[in-house]
Amino acid sequence: MDAYLDDYTAVGVIILAGIVLAAGMLGVNRLMRPRVAAREKQLTYESGVDPVGAGWAQSTVRYYVYAFLYVIFAVDAVFLFPWAVVLEDIGRAAAAEMGIFIGILVVGLAYAWRKGVLSWT
Repeated sequence: MDAYLDDYTAVGVIILAGIVLAAGMLGVNRLMRPRVAAREKQLTYESGVDPVGAGWAQSTVRYYVYAFLYVIFAVDAVFLFPWAVVLEDIGRAAAAEMGIFIGILVVGLAYAWRKGVLSWT
């Protein structure tokens, strides 16, 4: 039972050391930072361009579609790589299921391409 609790003690010490280290770094940062207030520090900064106009700007839905397509294909990669590693062990049924999965993704990509979502013009 003592060996069992020693494992928890080691984990607790590591967590406590991480908390103390993070708090110490934040404290040193607070002590060393400059305290000079300036109007320029209160402005928003975007890629080196001074803000002009209102803070609200609309963007086209096309950017959201690109983001969704990226997420879809990133999730595809997350499922495809582990599957490829164990393909030999799981057999033909799993290969057929992955074929269906990739087929659905291809249909989605073809639909997006046909609708003109993938063109920048």
